[in-house]
Amino acid sequence: MAGFVLVALGSRGVLGTLEESAAVAASLDPTRLPWYAARTSLRMIVALVLSTLFTFGYATLAAKNRRARAFLLPLLDILQSVPILGFVSAVVVLFMSLTPGRVLGAELVAVFAIFTSQVWNMTFSLYNSLVTLPRELDELARSYRLGPWMRFWRVELPFALPPLVWNAMMSMSGGWFFVVAAESISVGRSTVDLPGVGTYIAAALTASDLGAVGWAVLTMAVVILLYDVLLFRPLVAWSARFRYDTTAGHVEEPRSLVLEALRRSRWVDALAGRAARLARRRTRPRPDAAVGAAPPDPTTLRRRDRAWGGFAAVVATASLLLVARYLQSEVSPAEVGHVLLLGVYTMVRVLVLVVLASLVWVPVGVMVGLRPRLTAWVQPLAQFLAAFPANLLFPLAVWAIVRYGLDPNVWLSPLMILGTQWYILFNVTAGAAGIPGELRDAAANLQLKGWLWWRKLGLPAVFPTFLTGAITASGGAWNASIVAELVHWGNDKVEAAGLGAYIVKATEAGDQARIVLGIAVMSLFVVVLNRAFWQPLQRRASQGYRLE
Repeated sequence: MAGFVLVALGSRGVLGTLEESAAVAASLDPTRLPWYAARTSLRMIVALVLSTLFTFGYATLAAKNRRARAFLLPLLDILQSVPILGFVSAVVVLFMSLTPGRVLGAELVAVFAIFTSQVWNMTFSLYNSLVTLPRELDELARSYRLGPWMRFWRVELPFALPPLVWNAMMSMSGGWFFVVAAESISVGRSTVDLPGVGTYIAAALTASDLGAVGWAVLTMAVVILLYDVLLFRPLVAWSARFRYDTTAGHVEEPRSLVLEALRRSRWVDALAGRAARLARRRTRPRPDAAVGAAPPDPTTLRRRDRAWGGFAAVVATASLLLVARYLQSEVSPAEVGHVLLLGVYTMVRVLVLVVLASLVWVPVGVMVGLRPRLTAWVQPLAQFLAAFPANLLFPLAVWAIVRYGLDPNVWLSPLMILGTQWYILFNVTAGAAGIPGELRDAAANLQLKGWLWWRKLGLPAVFPTFLTGAITASGGAWNASIVAELVHWGNDKVEAAGLGAYIVKATEAGDQARIVLGIAVMSLFVVVLNRAFWQPLQRRASQGYRLE
């Protein structure tokens, strides 16, 4: 029933005109916040469903197909680092032209923008789980002669579910972090404001209305708490049954009153039973299926690899030439060099902040993940803090920098990691919660304590999930630089030298060429960083830190 109410409230006005929507969105009346919250929540739920479907297809293809992986993984690195303003600029004309003058087109743009802020860490999580599948489960799937479809649904996805659920929570928080940018859509030199909590926050910041900011924060806290109780806590409790563990009763299971109520419901039990029977019929092992496909001929394999490599090189070269031709008439070589230098400044900030966040949140995540009761308390708090828009801290940051004459290049940097450090906490918590009970027992029997316990069990066990969190935190920090390196509060403006500030200024000026240049340079830095640093660590994690 709550779902029906949410859809009814959230869809009200979706088919109206843009003028009517803009008039409604401009109001700072706090009594409108429940409706704004329903509109924003519905957009996020739709984006989360789309993110899940995208994750299943993209991550599975990248993990299963070697040639596709060579193209999809670098593309994923680029996509997760492209600022949300870049995605909005690329699709706004397409979606707005589908329903001219109507709100529906702007709603599609907002959902797509929220989708781009939610999907990448979920995709990384599923990919990481698929490539680190324990050898025992792989041999089990082969012995039961499971085909690719059955293997995914009955072995691989259950193994990947616990970290995927945690990353879905983080995705929802990431959507809240960027909701201000997603609900205010620039079309040419005009802006379309959709009714929602993000637009309300933006209007309150513009009006320097601290009371309205407080009402918005309170509304966000209530919505996040409802999400936790009604959706994520039941999912965490349900997914715990799929934790890879060969022992029973050693680990206290997370609990959810909502999940227990659903399990006791007769009609839910009947629906779940029917769905389970249908799934079993669809995924029944085939007695006549081959255990494994015959390995391809090495000569044929090399020819296919060369053909695929040639095709990828042609596509990459054509793309670079297209971008270079577009920019050469608009941007001088000196400005390209200046933007590259700005990229170095932002990269240094990103690396330093990820290291500092790791030093803080890895120990905390391990402690939380090993204690389900503590997890139940920390989970909603972390969700709220992760969702807390950095924009609301701009007044404090601007006031402190102006008041004490601080260097913006240093003191604006923490705003970049505020919304992304939680990727590390959530992924490490999921990794620690998945440590098998027999490994904990073995560590206790061997009396591993202190630093020895961390070196032999704690850090190796969470290393794969930590990498997922660190990579997505790094990409998120690049993305967050667009809101953290140039901040406004009333008539005051503080700017740090960096690529994010350059992109924001180009966006405000409607300068498409410099927006493309900024996004291209950011993508270049992210790809080089991932190739030189993150991918070697990922290979080491998939080869040396698997649960066997």
